[in-house]
Amino acid sequence: MKVLIERFEQTAAAWPDKLAVLDGPEELSYGELDRRADGLAARLAGRGIRAGDLVAIALPRSAAQFVAMFAVVKAGAAFLPLDLDHPALRLAQMVRDAAPRCVITSAAAGAADWLASVPRVDVDEIGEANAEPPRQAGEVSLDHPAYVLYTSGSTGEPKGVITSQRALANRLSWMQERYPLAETDRVVLKTPCGFDVSIWEYLWALNARAAVVVCKPGGHRDPGYLARLMADSRVTVAHFVPSMLRVFVDRGGFAGLTALRRVFCSGEVLPADLVKRLRADTDVPVHNLYGPTEAAIDVTAFDCPGEPPGAVVPIGTAVPGCRTYVLDDRLGHVTGESEGELYLAGVQLAHGYLGRPDLTAERFVADPFGGPGERMYRTGDLVRRDGDGLLVFVGRVDGQVKIRGQRIELGEIENTLEACPGVAQAAVAVADTPAAGPRLVACWVAESCAALVDQDLRAHLAERLPEAMVPAVFVQLDALPVTASGKLDRRAVAESAAAVGDVAGSAPQGPVENAVASIWSSLLGVDRVGATDNFFALGGHSLLVPELVDQVWRELGVDLPIAVLFEAPTVAEFARAIEGSDP
Repeated sequence: MKVLIERFEQTAAAWPDKLAVLDGPEELSYGELDRRADGLAARLAGRGIRAGDLVAIALPRSAAQFVAMFAVVKAGAAFLPLDLDHPALRLAQMVRDAAPRCVITSAAAGAADWLASVPRVDVDEIGEANAEPPRQAGEVSLDHPAYVLYTSGSTGEPKGVITSQRALANRLSWMQERYPLAETDRVVLKTPCGFDVSIWEYLWALNARAAVVVCKPGGHRDPGYLARLMADSRVTVAHFVPSMLRVFVDRGGFAGLTALRRVFCSGEVLPADLVKRLRADTDVPVHNLYGPTEAAIDVTAFDCPGEPPGAVVPIGTAVPGCRTYVLDDRLGHVTGESEGELYLAGVQLAHGYLGRPDLTAERFVADPFGGPGERMYRTGDLVRRDGDGLLVFVGRVDGQVKIRGQRIELGEIENTLEACPGVAQAAVAVADTPAAGPRLVACWVAESCAALVDQDLRAHLAERLPEAMVPAVFVQLDALPVTASGKLDRRAVAESAAAVGDVAGSAPQGPVENAVASIWSSLLGVDRVGATDNFFALGGHSLLVPELVDQVWRELGVDLPIAVLFEAPTVAEFARAIEGSDP
């Protein structure tokens, strides 16, 4: 087993002219990527970066990210990818918590306030260095950190997960052994860098002599653009969160993808009916993966047959180097097809949470079934084994949910909402909508004399949390609903959204407003849509925006930028934007 950089450097030395990264018009060969990374690594070493240090990367999705990642690893450090789409306050929170030695950035990141406290290294100033690269990588062992990723935290603070070189090496190794890439393969990079799936999208191909095709920033939300990119670039391997896969299938995205040979899914439950719908368009194999950030991305896998059994696709069995236990609340093995909590063990477990020893001790516990000193990770996921011994996801034992593949702690949203001046209490739950899928609902109780409206709460959260963590619906109550035993009734919180959704605003006026209302009604599965109704409050989300824009083009002949809806989210505002646009 080798540390990350060794295999890449061997490939770069043996095949320097082979394509490594395709980013629009920019192409990076293995040799050029290696030389640029050497130059940047030399600068990092000059800044005193050594083995075990942490270096942040604040760059838009681009070829430059690859240069930065490999430079950090060559310098012996671990990298912390920062998603520039996140609110500035959240990025500042992560940087403050992680305390990286420096941040690699560029002019594209701007002079953000949250970057001011960290020494900057500008990737744009790095050419092909003639100087000898640092030899720090030789000091890096498999037990050194490889990267840190932040996930949602129940206390209101995101938490950094430290993944080792050994865990990453095992993750890339089993994937290549089970689903071997050839040197002609091309993997599309489209997952935002703050999510763990992006790690294998960046690195798997470059550890297998294949190439990576880079999706432009924001392009991962646009199925039409993705289909064109994948067809034109002859992408052979792609990952989809199931909710995005459904949108992609609905848009006929697989029709022209003649080079595609594998589709991976993870991040959400994969419905069997979605796989069947996909089969109508393509016979490309579909692989369902499962795993948390705390266990190097994925620890189980299932290769979907033509007709998946049951309503949901199993998450499969453990991959090499990993173990799965289904346990009861006394840590006893659950037998048969009964439900239990999933625990994970093996080489892919993270070191723990950065600067959070108490939380690390709480979630990473002694493994009573392993050897001395071995640990297991408590996932909080409820699973069962089916008749074939395959793991099937059932639900959660706590307040963690998945929205469009993003792992979200409801407690973090609640704590952030309660920090808003004028909010006394808050509770958040998930309500399912037939057309638009799951959406977050927030119930809140105002402090006396507080005068707040939904827009105030939405703005407060949008400044601090990623878009997927901002509730679609806000419901003000005199008191939060509780069960007979006095506990918060999350089911009642979720159901409170129905009362809001049943009351439409004032009727649409004029042909454009009526056309917009009709499109929204069809797209979101809502019977009545008023002029003042908000697209996102009705259950809309970013994955549906491209479809909305496409329908506006087909029915009204107006081609709007996707960003317009975020600036004009009500029927009346959106209609005015259409009327003010050139056809």
